[in-house]
Amino acid sequence: MRPKDETPVRVGVFGLLGSGNLGNDGSLEAVLGYLRAEHPEAVVDALCGGPEVVTARYGIPATRLHWYRGEYRTASRAGAVAGKGLGKLVDVVRTAAWVRKHDVVIVPGMGVLEATLPLRPWGFPYSLFLLCASGRLVGTRVALVGVGAAPIGNRPTRTLVRWAARLAAYRSYRDTQSRDAMREMGVDTARDEVYPDLAFALPTPSASAPPSGRPGQVCVGVMDFHGGNDDRARAEGIHRRYLDGTTRFVRALVEDGRPVRLLTGDECDAPVVAAILDAVDSPLVTAAQATSLADLMKETAAADTVVATRYHNLVCALKAGTPTLALSYAAKSDALMARMGLDTFCHPAREVDADQLLAQFRALEKRSAELRRTLAERNLVAVRQLRDQFAELTAALFPATDQARARTHARQEAS
Repeated sequence: MRPKDETPVRVGVFGLLGSGNLGNDGSLEAVLGYLRAEHPEAVVDALCGGPEVVTARYGIPATRLHWYRGEYRTASRAGAVAGKGLGKLVDVVRTAAWVRKHDVVIVPGMGVLEATLPLRPWGFPYSLFLLCASGRLVGTRVALVGVGAAPIGNRPTRTLVRWAARLAAYRSYRDTQSRDAMREMGVDTARDEVYPDLAFALPTPSASAPPSGRPGQVCVGVMDFHGGNDDRARAEGIHRRYLDGTTRFVRALVEDGRPVRLLTGDECDAPVVAAILDAVDSPLVTAAQATSLADLMKETAAADTVVATRYHNLVCALKAGTPTLALSYAAKSDALMARMGLDTFCHPAREVDADQLLAQFRALEKRSAELRRTLAERNLVAVRQLRDQFAELTAALFPATDQARARTHARQEAS
């Protein structure tokens, strides 16, 4: 136990949190749950994309990630370009000053070491590099916890990501492919471990009634998908194929009399929902208004089957124990499905073939009872593995607490 006169450990959390992405916020929620359970004495605050949302939702002080408020708007005028450039310089000082106030900074989950969706090197990769470099400079331990990584083609982005990872004091990954990607980029991963996605540590929604035997609701998770960072030249074509194939699939479900519930995972997905609702125009198709991963889990738990694109839509459905088919846009989705025993139920998001997708969907539903049992078993394993992740994190980042627990345990064994 920490002596009363000892200064509480100061913990910062960092990332694109509170910015509308439910998966990112779910990872934060899982880490906050760990800190409050295992380190209640810790003083926690955030440097993040949406500080007002993080403070209101999670009750911790938060600071805006970027000095320049127009960071994520396209800079077409000279004033905006100058503002962005100045912001990059100011953020060097701001980030270092924030990091210096902490004993530990945690980057909770998220795909912070990948470019599977479009991003610029001077956006978040630059911010992550500043964080890790500042930590090394001022002696603050920076931990990348359960993060995603992938091979990166763009050289500036790859360089920033590689150096950010090298400068971090602790790294763990949400799948083996992520660790392999960092090793291939020149990061020493010999001591880095792989654990399930942090969202598997969140509370599981109460079980819904088992399917009655009659065809029930299907949740379809959609995404404003335009391909990855290397697909910018053909982004619109990829998006049209994705939207057309997904819309045709939803229409086929409706023609079979199936109610369809559309899910999103980020605020930017709303136009895709609107386009499908307009194209199908049926009372059987409705849209969920989820504001957290807990909301998404409840939606997926109430469904017979889920078909989803966004990674954390898949996590929610699998954690809820609902048979799931992935519209896969990156290796992380395939890895997640394989971990949960559903690797044969993946369909490429870049080339959605409605007829083939419908055939896979029907095959999935035929195996529903078997797959629900498989998911129940795999979820128990994931929970145990995340307990190990948090125990390892305590040993790496909170050695005083870990030593105190070891002494207490030894005294109990001796008595």
